[in-house]
Amino acid sequence: MRLLLMSDTHLPTRARELPPRLMAELPLADVVVHAGDWVDTATLDLLEERARRLVAVHGNNDGPELRARLPEVARAELDGLRLGVVHETGAARGREPRCAERFPDLDVLVFGHSHIPWDTTTGTGLRLLNPGSPTDRRRQPHCTYMTATVADGRLTGLTLHRLPPRAAHRGDADGTG
Repeated sequence: MRLLLMSDTHLPTRARELPPRLMAELPLADVVVHAGDWVDTATLDLLEERARRLVAVHGNNDGPELRARLPEVARAELDGLRLGVVHETGAARGREPRCAERFPDLDVLVFGHSHIPWDTTTGTGLRLLNPGSPTDRRRQPHCTYMTATVADGRLTGLTLHRLPPRAAHRGDADGTG
């Protein structure tokens, strides 16, 4: 089972659309995971229409329409893997023990908010993943997303994909993506 992980798309405020490389991954994914901060409902509509399965949450920048359609925390069992999704996990310092305590029933927790790619494992074995943002790199060198494979209850083949710089547009005056 192939996963496509993204967060913090912030459309249309940080980009006009999802990057073509990310869109090319959609038909390859069995499950698309979005960890919140969509900003617009059109992106949710698009992913609901094109994804085979969508596991998603709302973020702190998502308004009432998105909050009405998406939970704060989502959970899914994927071929024996217990996956959770949440937008915010708090400060980086203390994240592992805090998440292990809050989500003792999960194998993997996907989160967003910081736009900083993250991959760690807690002392209890909970894997924490932040795919970064495919549209708003903030202080990171690249916009990013992740893909992975799930088989027999295990997450394997995790890849962080760095997107090439895009042409300058409003809200990204230097054009570095």
